[in-house]
Amino acid sequence: MPLPYYQVDAFTDRIFGGNPAGVCFLERWLPDEALQRIAGENNLSETAFVVPRGGDFELRWMTPTVEVDLCGHATLAPAFIIFTELGYAGQSIRFHTMKGELGAARTGDVITLDFPAWPAEPCKDVPSAMAGALGWIPREVLRTRDYLAVFSSEDEILALAPDFTQFGPLDCLGVICTAPGRNCDFVSRFFAPAAGIPEDPVTGSAHCTLIPYWSQRLGKKTLHARQLSARRGELFCEDRGARVGIGGRCALYSRAQLELL
Repeated sequence: MPLPYYQVDAFTDRIFGGNPAGVCFLERWLPDEALQRIAGENNLSETAFVVPRGGDFELRWMTPTVEVDLCGHATLAPAFIIFTELGYAGQSIRFHTMKGELGAARTGDVITLDFPAWPAEPCKDVPSAMAGALGWIPREVLRTRDYLAVFSSEDEILALAPDFTQFGPLDCLGVICTAPGRNCDFVSRFFAPAAGIPEDPVTGSAHCTLIPYWSQRLGKKTLHARQLSARRGELFCEDRGARVGIGGRCALYSRAQLELL
């Protein structure tokens, strides 16, 4: 069974940057086990699986080991392919996902995702493993799906060298580390070893939490962000109240065909 497959570097304008996502188009859903095995074989932080639904699309995301409920870069990547490779005539796309309907709109070479906002609440009891896991004591810790660890400077974010063996006691998908940026509004890194992703290169879903936090702290609705993984990423953000806009560019790395015999 041949399946169209693409690899896209998301939240960057060049290949070998941003966050690589696999994008696999299906006529109908395969069994979950088959999807998970494809994602494991791809061994990317996420593989997106897309099935047409009328003029819209159904979308699911899998890491090499688990299915996740929301993923930014692996939503940006299929939107980019639909716009640029599949002859899609519109300027906006609707995806149906585990988290409801998500939008993607194109303006020039930037695609902006319409995602839910996940404002963080201060952590009353910071896990004792946090400092050991990160190798640094954050100035503030908040919580949503993930922990949000706030630091004082971009240099502190760059200096983080997490001990992934100490992440086990942290009851979360991942840990977002953030600080003010030197040449942008804020910077971040994201660690999710429990999901098979020690460090995610660029994490769109983390910005569902980062955007409300920095919008309130800086008093701005429009924000420019960078993720400081080795591959780096750039995001154009907007606080829309109950929703957030997460914008970025993409670069196509490969076109392929999967052969499921």
